Amino acid sequence: MTLISKPPRISSAEREQRLDKLRSAMPANGLDAVIITPGSNMRYYFGEAFYESERFVGVLIMADRNIFICPKFEESAIRAKFAMASEMAFWEEHESPFALMASVLTDHGSKRCVLDPECSYGHAARLFEALNQLEKPILYGSAAQIIAPLRAIKSQAEIDLMIAAMQLTLSVHQTVFEWIRPGMKASAVIAEIDRLHRAGGADGGNSFCAVQFGEATSHPHGVPGDPVLQEGELILIDTGCTIDGYNSDITRTYALTKLGGEIEKLWQVEKEAQQAAFDRAAIGTPCEAVDKAARDVLISHGLGPDYDLPGLPHRTGHGIGLDIHEGPYLVKGDTTPLAAGMCFSNEPMIVVPGEYGIRLEDHFYMTASGPEWFTQPQEDLYRPFG
Repeated sequence: MTLISKPPRISSAEREQRLDKLRSAMPANGLDAVIITPGSNMRYYFGEAFYESERFVGVLIMADRNIFICPKFEESAIRAKFAMASEMAFWEEHESPFALMASVLTDHGSKRCVLDPECSYGHAARLFEALNQLEKPILYGSAAQIIAPLRAIKSQAEIDLMIAAMQLTLSVHQTVFEWIRPGMKASAVIAEIDRLHRAGGADGGNSFCAVQFGEATSHPHGVPGDPVLQEGELILIDTGCTIDGYNSDITRTYALTKLGGEIEKLWQVEKEAQQAAFDRAAIGTPCEAVDKAARDVLISHGLGPDYDLPGLPHRTGHGIGLDIHEGPYLVKGDTTPLAAGMCFSNEPMIVVPGEYGIRLEDHFYMTASGPEWFTQPQEDLYRPFG
């Protein structure tokens, strides 16, 4: 495994641009403050996810400033992690951070704010209680409506990080295909994939890993246990890693020896459906139309319809970025028009209950002229890497 060439990390200048876009969108939504809490939104805007505990930490984003709210004894940690933490408000252990939040917001004349959708219910409930005790309640629900559309459009720097992560994971898949043999436990394969991701330069090892053999492949996310690969079984491996927080997520389904004609036939149907979804993606096309394109292929081969099995039990794809699953989604009902910078998985899995499942998963990103693959799709059931 060779070390990948890592693209530059997201710059402070790009994070400032993200904040500027958020601030520009706030007035149109009748907002004068957004509360960000630990998680991927905090990482997106400020470079670190931090962590959520019983001690509340958050950031108030207002028109002219960011104010970090944190326990006084965590000041040094916050300043070390967040270069953008220039203005801070502190609470001591016996004090309420939620009362402090209410005080800061009222001191700055805020009249309408929204909360990070990743905030836990416990903290959210306490914030609602504190802020809605004010003379005029000012907390008006989730910030998802304003943040999600901005995060959905990836910059070239974000796409470059995902290209690196995807290429690393594809290389790991290829190495494992050349190494895996009957008699190996799924846990041993997962451990090797983790080692290869680490050796290749991922942020850590696997961000996730599912290794399924035989009948277990018919369960989209696997079943408990540590099966041993038997001669002649179908293999499905779904794994990924992160580079500077940005995700990869690739699935390969293959066999080491010749299998029955029905599996070979449905493997080709799966590939046809994946290509149809890719071909349908175009600027302005609704997300749900991409899902329909894949399902139409399956229906033409007697599978489905809708989520009926044998067929496709889930959406065709999800957005990806700092979260491995993020909006918008390639699914019925999501009418978001495709736009340059959006990134999606393409994985219209076929499940034959009690027998096997076939999932080919690659991702594409939208450009002004149409979709581009992050990784080239699998070409053959028996020669998945050429």
